[in-house]
Amino acid sequence: MTSENMLASVGHNIQEKSTVIWNVANSLFGAYKPHEYGLVILPMTVIKRFHDCLLPTHEAVLEQYEKIRHLAVKDGFLRRASGYAFYNTSKFTFETLRADADNIEDNFRTYINGFSENVLDILEQMKFEDQIKRMAEAGLLYQVIVDFCSEKADMHPDKITAVDMGYVFENLVQRFSESYNEEAGAHFTSRDIIYTMCDLLVTGDGGTASGEGINKTVYDMTMGTSQMLTCMEERLHQLDADAVVTTFGQELNPFTYGIAKADMLIRGGNPDNMKFGDTLNNDQFPEYKFDYIISNPPFGIDWKREAKVVEEEHKLGAGGRFGAGLPSKSDGQMLFLLNGVSKLADGGRMAIIQNGSSLFTGDAGSGPSEIRRYLIENDWLDAIIQLPNDSFYNTGIATYIWIVTKDKPASHEGRLLLIDASNCYEPRRKSIGNKRVDISAACRELIVRAYGEYISRDYVETLSSGREIVCKSRILDNVALGYNKITVESPELDEHGNKVLKKGKPVADSGRRDTENVPLDRDVEEYLRTEVRPYNPDAWIDQSKTRVGYEIPFTRTFYVYKKLDKADDIADRIEKHERALMKKLHALFGKEQ
Repeated sequence: MTSENMLASVGHNIQEKSTVIWNVANSLFGAYKPHEYGLVILPMTVIKRFHDCLLPTHEAVLEQYEKIRHLAVKDGFLRRASGYAFYNTSKFTFETLRADADNIEDNFRTYINGFSENVLDILEQMKFEDQIKRMAEAGLLYQVIVDFCSEKADMHPDKITAVDMGYVFENLVQRFSESYNEEAGAHFTSRDIIYTMCDLLVTGDGGTASGEGINKTVYDMTMGTSQMLTCMEERLHQLDADAVVTTFGQELNPFTYGIAKADMLIRGGNPDNMKFGDTLNNDQFPEYKFDYIISNPPFGIDWKREAKVVEEEHKLGAGGRFGAGLPSKSDGQMLFLLNGVSKLADGGRMAIIQNGSSLFTGDAGSGPSEIRRYLIENDWLDAIIQLPNDSFYNTGIATYIWIVTKDKPASHEGRLLLIDASNCYEPRRKSIGNKRVDISAACRELIVRAYGEYISRDYVETLSSGREIVCKSRILDNVALGYNKITVESPELDEHGNKVLKKGKPVADSGRRDTENVPLDRDVEEYLRTEVRPYNPDAWIDQSKTRVGYEIPFTRTFYVYKKLDKADDIADRIEKHERALMKKLHALFGKEQ
């Protein structure tokens, strides 16, 4: 099934499941505040998903457990009996729990403790034990169990696939995060954007695009519920059904981490590849290199909490992840960019979301400028694609996909492709939060085509709906992105108008000091001679203060000058407007024309 068909086919099922689960909140009302509902509903959804997966083999697991309970090592036997990398040895199911309301707390605890260690680890991260006690004391536990016994809450894989379940989890997390009024940077990535990122990664990888003998590792440094990893795995399996894809991820939020690990367990992957912790100050993959990195890190979020570890690692230079430079403490998104670069294999490729500030913020010699310099001078930055505004659930600001690779094809070397896809979208019939547009299959194909051709061109297509979509691409030489920031000095004049000298050299007048940004491919002395000295013959450059800077002029590159109307035409329009307005006023007050 194509990604577009997947998007079209899951809507009803997801909405139904999400609504049923969300309605459990009705049983929590009063004892829990709205922003606390997720403390119960997210782990309960994970538990019910595990329960429904295991239900068909429940009796077989119990039988096997009785046979081997005397053995010290039981995991392998029980996993084979369950058919999954996890199991539950309790005699209880949700139906038998519902049948004994008087002993619901003890029985439910027995049921939970029957899970394998890898599931208990997830529930421990979610601190679910605290909620069992709280629900029991409030008299809510039994009703919550009953709510999850609803036929519509059946989460067996035959009823809801891993892909659909991922959507359900995203929907639930989104609802609960909205109750916290989270920052714009803490947003979710919709599938249309993820599929675009996946296709961009694959398109630029000649070996993978052939679809033969694919064996890849994929990493997401801020994995959330791991849906980017899931989508990338799906995409590779579409190219090669026998592809070997190993996914790795790290996540700071205990609830989304638990969901990601649960999803990995159910899909048969290695749950140990899902790590908990802060990527910036507690890197769980310090020695790893990955073939693909796909990520949407938070932006506009400060990194003061991680500052001590990050700054210490910065001092290591090339021996750490952050040696190239440090951004402002108010926004850590470029630190995630550096983390990704440090983990790319020699032929690796990364697609990472950034907002507009990463393009230009910071003066020459500053941390952000040095990070851009690091990427550009190493010729790792391959393309930047501007997405349509209003593409995300929780923010409407301009966002960009950066494509970074350590294996540029010869035709891309020394160059950067900028793609303006801000007008390559289809409006949604109904918005979801701030998300008002979709990157449909046709839009995605146009964006990927522009990247694949890697030329300067305007791409225009008319959709069946009659809407025109536009995608513009421009090639820039790397050297055109850099500049020398020079300091131009002028001599003091004494009271008689003579230069002030010290040791035979003119003394600079700090009040007349100026700075200029000179393109890297232009000689600074020639610039001084032709652009400055005709107006200031005695000026000179203080070479000790020269700094190299880099910025990516996205807006300037795609700017189209619009010719202004003639003054007479503007005056005529104003006069006509005034006459029409006066006519309406006269009619209103009954005056003659």
